[in-house]
Amino acid sequence: MKRIIQLAVGSLIATFFSASAFAVTVSWTDWTTSTDSFSASGDLLVGSTTVGVGYSATGAHSFVTTGAGTNFWTGSAYTNGTVDNAPPASDIVALSTGGTVTITFSQTVVDPYIGLVSWNGNTVDFGVPIVIDSFGPGYWGSGTPVLNGTSTGFFGSGEVHGVIRLPGSFDSITFTHVSEGWHGFTVGVAGIAPVPEPETYAMLLAGLGLLGFAARRKKANA
Repeated sequence: MKRIIQLAVGSLIATFFSASAFAVTVSWTDWTTSTDSFSASGDLLVGSTTVGVGYSATGAHSFVTTGAGTNFWTGSAYTNGTVDNAPPASDIVALSTGGTVTITFSQTVVDPYIGLVSWNGNTVDFGVPIVIDSFGPGYWGSGTPVLNGTSTGFFGSGEVHGVIRLPGSFDSITFTHVSEGWHGFTVGVAGIAPVPEPETYAMLLAGLGLLGFAARRKKANA
């Protein structure tokens, strides 16, 4: 009996940690400013740290919502993967003219996420590997993002709503897309890269200096 209870408790603990490991709370961008048809800026809050976010494009967007407006982030498309929380409220950048889009961060972020609304028949490429985190029913229906052969982009089959993830650390993200009536996006992150403590940084420099000295001494002795 004791063995059975231990096994049951162990199974429950494993299930709990397995579920927790795949649950990600994403910090989504609060878009605050758009002064022209090619750019916008905002912030995202990661814990107590505010990270500035900028967007610029070679092709004009249709609109940017920075305050009250229609909430296009509805449906299960954004939370049926590993992400716990859909993008909030109505903040969105609605692209229309194809071209190149660049998203910049004021400091290095980890595992950025891109929320998608209505990427219908669009061909997209990020130039780096991406992961389709979730997709499904959204404001304008549903569709399927089809990864390309290098897993660096996708083709939108139907009205794609969902979330993609870029594994790794980034100061900026660049992608290409094609023209459409409009297709919306926003960006979020799972975390930010830690900044080394001054003492750690000094020790790293000292260590590199010692390695350089040792290499020079070895060369001289040779």
